[in-house]
Amino acid sequence: MTHDAPGVRGTWTDPARRRAAEVMAGMSLRERVGQLNQRLLGWQAVERTAQGEWRTTDLLREEVDRWGGLGALYGLFRADAWSGRGWADGIRPEARAEVAALVVEEVRAASGQDVGPLLVEEAPHGHQALGAELLPVNLAVGATWDAELYRQACASVATSLRADGVHLALLSTLDLLQDPRWGRSEECYGEVPALAARMTEAAVVGMQGHDRSRLADGTGVGVVLKHFAAQGAGTGGRNGHSAALGPRDLAELHLPAARAGVAAGALGLMAAYNDIDGVPCVANRALLTDLLRGEWGFDGLVMADGLAVDRIVEQVGDPVAAAATALRAGVDLSLWDRSFTMLEEAVAQSPDLLSRAVDEACLRVLTVKARSGLLGPVDEAQPSDRPATGDLSVAIAARSVVLLRNEPAAGADRPALPVAPGGRWVVTGPRADDVDAMLGDYVAPLAPDRRVSVADALTASSGAHGVVVERADADDVAAVAAADGVVVVLGGSSHRAYTDEFADNGANAGQTAADCGEGVDIASPVLPAGQVETLAAVRAAARGPVVAVVLAGRPYVLTDVVAHSDAVLLAFYPGPGGGRVIADLLLGARQPVGRLPVTLPAHPGAIPVRDDERMPAEGVYRDVPEPVLARVGDGIGYGGLDVHGVRLSVSGEDLLVEADVRAVRGDWHGEGLLLVRSRRVGGLDWARTVVVGWERASVAPGDGAQVSVRVPVHDVLRPDLPLAVLGDRRARIEVALAGRRWSFDVTQDGAGEVTVDGSRA
Repeated sequence: MTHDAPGVRGTWTDPARRRAAEVMAGMSLRERVGQLNQRLLGWQAVERTAQGEWRTTDLLREEVDRWGGLGALYGLFRADAWSGRGWADGIRPEARAEVAALVVEEVRAASGQDVGPLLVEEAPHGHQALGAELLPVNLAVGATWDAELYRQACASVATSLRADGVHLALLSTLDLLQDPRWGRSEECYGEVPALAARMTEAAVVGMQGHDRSRLADGTGVGVVLKHFAAQGAGTGGRNGHSAALGPRDLAELHLPAARAGVAAGALGLMAAYNDIDGVPCVANRALLTDLLRGEWGFDGLVMADGLAVDRIVEQVGDPVAAAATALRAGVDLSLWDRSFTMLEEAVAQSPDLLSRAVDEACLRVLTVKARSGLLGPVDEAQPSDRPATGDLSVAIAARSVVLLRNEPAAGADRPALPVAPGGRWVVTGPRADDVDAMLGDYVAPLAPDRRVSVADALTASSGAHGVVVERADADDVAAVAAADGVVVVLGGSSHRAYTDEFADNGANAGQTAADCGEGVDIASPVLPAGQVETLAAVRAAARGPVVAVVLAGRPYVLTDVVAHSDAVLLAFYPGPGGGRVIADLLLGARQPVGRLPVTLPAHPGAIPVRDDERMPAEGVYRDVPEPVLARVGDGIGYGGLDVHGVRLSVSGEDLLVEADVRAVRGDWHGEGLLLVRSRRVGGLDWARTVVVGWERASVAPGDGAQVSVRVPVHDVLRPDLPLAVLGDRRARIEVALAGRRWSFDVTQDGAGEVTVDGSRA
């Protein structure tokens, strides 16, 4: 066993690590191996008696007896179609803390070292448990461009998780949306590496606190960030498939979020299913040990994705070899794998190599347990009021919806939105009454009193805004033709039905009504069959404005939707408050302020198209000369911004971008996103244009303001990349705001002096 390098988290001066070492010293090999296993599905560990009380099951007792303890237990509170748990038989909010204590106490009593299990729960956008508050999906979070709001929401979720007795939350933060065919696109913050890094940092700090302070005071939970690494780069958008990447693309695109999470103090990372250049992530020592621990100084645990170790058996020969390979690569904790239960056999075959690896992994797991209060006196959770997570969920939803188009209908003198008072509108479409279509994947069933659809909210609140909105079938030509306007709610869904079939890791398998979510990759990212035809029929029958509301978990091709609509609202699964938020946006109680975190393709055959491509796709395809429908950062509001000037200057080690703006368009705030992109010019590499900074602008009606953002010179000129044989370092800076763009040249000479040469509007 080796000591950590000086200056790296987790040195022997760390009390948690010292305590972990003391506990491990009294463990047998079998007990140490047991700490590395997470075999059970948690919902199978407890059952309810005829009297309505919860008790542990024989399955749990057998597992605990086998190992003299338990490393971790996954999904004790999980409720969804895969677990089969719902409101009739699942663990309700008021029972969760009691059930968690029951399990922890039983495991501690059976452990010779009084070691409790890590209770691990899915929380990709709120806890996947009955009655837990849900957040909008990550793609919606990305559309807010508001990391502070997201930090607050994550902190609130963590408070509830801790009150329930949870120790580790699994968060999807590291995946980058590279291909809209991927069913898990909704779990990404978008396609911008810098945005993913900022949001990942916000999630870690929100849940764990700065410098893990919320773990120390018992108010937060540890996070396991997934999926490491490059899972979003799977070939053809196919889940878990090969990521064909060179080292630069891996470093520039797929590692910034993980590095930000590690720097923020994340307790865990999850090794992904995919391979990178042929090497599975769970077997990639260069990734999990050399880079993660050696270069980045990560001191937490690495958890394998569900059954990921078993999936390399075919490559390495047998389960024992699979366990040894993953362990040596840097995996500390399995998830449902059979292979990791055979680590004792692996050690017997190669004791000199693997004994030390088991000890190192066990020490890391026990250190996380020490930080989670599982190696000392029982931590009695203090009762606390449930935080107002629902309000923060609504706030994220309200700031995430993107208005893509807002034009006057034929013969009208004002834009279609917000809906003008005094008229009669109808709401229709396949998702008008579909609450589940707003929630995304990895969610528990909502309580009946939380189920408010777009149509519910719109019809209920329209009267207060001086307009009447009624439901109608899309094929009711008379109702559509008689209305002063029509709202058509379209889109996809990640809803898991209790009749669906599931793979051994819980992903959708076989036939499903969902068109998004894990296991639901599609070859053509277009709206479900018949929806565009429905919209076109409404357009043909309507005499007034046609407004399309699109619920989405991926960047659909919306070219035809835009063509058949006067206004288009794009809502990445906005969560349980989405119905009311969308109604407010349509009726003018709120203004849409979301901005795209992804590129919208104009045609399925042109995908993937991305903002940071080294060579633009425009003008390449003879049949689709404009393959991009909308760019990263696009979106409009009811209010507008007039930009009087944009300046770029050098301020210490930063570049300072400043814009003078004024709100226009009546009583609405002027809303915008100041977006800064950089493209390195000169050098031996073929550079890409990347987003390096942004700032939200919100200006009161009639007022003026200055919006600014600082960008480190290092992020622009990238001295870590190859330099040309001769010449200075140069970069082209593009500033975008309110539909306009400015460009500047930045130069750094051999003496290190940075100058801004000029600007072009």
